[in-house]
Amino acid sequence: MQANLTVFERGWLSSNCVLLQGRYGNALVDTGYATHAQQTVDLVAHALAGAPLQHVINTHLHSDHCGGNAALQQHWATLQTWVPNGCLPLVQAWDEDKLSFHATGQQCPRFEATGALRIGDVRPLGDAHWQVHGAAGHDPDMVILFEPQSATLISADALWENGFGVIFPEIEGIEAFDVMAKTLDTIEQLKPRHIIPGHGKPFDDTAAALKAARSRLEQFANHPVKHAHYAAKVLVKFKLLEWQHISRQALHQWGLVTPYLERLRHLMGQSTMPMTDWLDQLTLQLVASGAASISADGHIANQ
Repeated sequence: MQANLTVFERGWLSSNCVLLQGRYGNALVDTGYATHAQQTVDLVAHALAGAPLQHVINTHLHSDHCGGNAALQQHWATLQTWVPNGCLPLVQAWDEDKLSFHATGQQCPRFEATGALRIGDVRPLGDAHWQVHGAAGHDPDMVILFEPQSATLISADALWENGFGVIFPEIEGIEAFDVMAKTLDTIEQLKPRHIIPGHGKPFDDTAAALKAARSRLEQFANHPVKHAHYAAKVLVKFKLLEWQHISRQALHQWGLVTPYLERLRHLMGQSTMPMTDWLDQLTLQLVASGAASISADGHIANQ
């Protein structure tokens, strides 16, 4: 993997963050979730040892990838922040509906954007030149970054070692399974030797990861209800990661005002089931898989 590159592997609430250091300026690719923002600042400041952070690059604007932007901008006043081209006007207007924060029931402090990342751009960051490639599917505006000399790919949520992120356009009724397949083809054509995913540890076996991703995508495309079910559990689990523990009533209150959950309930054919009952059902499924627990007093805890 390229020298002067540091991966902060964060887990599933916050995305991985990639620090690129060198003669072209210090840059951080993705910034994690809002509740981890101070930790993000501390990790970057420690790694830079007094040097400034000059750029933030967001592969896409889901809350777990840009939730640290505002805190980083406060810490480094001259920081430049670059977002995918289609997202720039949404950030400038701070449209939380179109930015998905409201739809997912998640939080992201408002931040400023300096300019746009455009497909085909070559960005000097750290010690190398990084190509910007489109990677729609998980998000229509998502980009991935490729450094050809070391064949290192920052794949965001387009490819993990064992899958990829929820294909959010499908929740909105926009066909995107084929788009996701084309993104996997793009990754294969780049021939990366080292992949830094949005979540999980970096890996080198691109062929195995692509095989697993294509198998999963085929299952979802053939059975869209499975994808909707997966997406619903992901959204609930994400909030449990944020809250750590919550009352059943508070979970219900959150679910009742989270638009994507309402859409997913319909996509799963559960529109006649009350939202609260459906949320209870999802919670019990998370408990059965070891992803949550329920105490005697009805509180739900992350596991």
